[in-house]
Amino acid sequence: MTASASAPRPASDLLTGATPRQLARSAGALYLVNIVLGAFAIGLVPSMLFVSDLAKTAHNIQTHETLYRLSLAAHVVVTLTNVPMALLFYELFKVVNRRLALLDVFFTLVATAVETAGIVNEFTPLALLHGQTYTGALPAAQMQALEHLPGDLSSVDYSIYGIFYGFDILCVAYLVRRSTFMPKSIGILLTIDGLAYLVGGFTAMIAPGVTSHLGPWIQIPAPIGEGSLCLWLLIVGVDVERWYRRAAESSVAAATTATA
Repeated sequence: MTASASAPRPASDLLTGATPRQLARSAGALYLVNIVLGAFAIGLVPSMLFVSDLAKTAHNIQTHETLYRLSLAAHVVVTLTNVPMALLFYELFKVVNRRLALLDVFFTLVATAVETAGIVNEFTPLALLHGQTYTGALPAAQMQALEHLPGDLSSVDYSIYGIFYGFDILCVAYLVRRSTFMPKSIGILLTIDGLAYLVGGFTAMIAPGVTSHLGPWIQIPAPIGEGSLCLWLLIVGVDVERWYRRAAESSVAAATTATA
């Protein structure tokens, strides 16, 4: 008899009717949407529109307003995916360590709240472009400077919520390494990724000049670590037998603690 057949099914699994592999693949699908839209909204579009020349940036946003609005909508979708992903990761990894899985949820939600609040600032150029009050009250140079400001603030915003995401990823890394139902190598890659987020975030706030020297090196671990996790969840899922075995062990440990 396999471990999945002998181990009792957790109550949450019975309530949702989803197997661990289905939960994992759902998380992987959401993660893929998150990564692709994030690359579009946070990476591609800002690099195309925001340049060092203030007048050129204002012209780019005005000329490609639809593209800019699409990037904002995509960024909102990115933050939306974080919420169900937090729940799915909790359901997957609570059998490893319930408290750490719950802590990971808190880090994710706080990071998402900070990130979502920052999106409001990104609507500033559109408000300035279409607001007659601002057009008549401010000189062109000031208007252009204000339209460029969200691009500068977004890097600060990224540093702040990136720190919370760094701790989120470190929690997931530990849970993956201890899980037995996912490869430890992915946990190692995620550990490097999480540390890179923390180094990049704190360095940008404390010594911004150093950040430019770190360059793309600090960004390399993210697509490797998170990309590996995303594809593994989406294509492979989890080892179901080992997941149920960990669930059974977790139930026994909880019962032992309750009766001690």
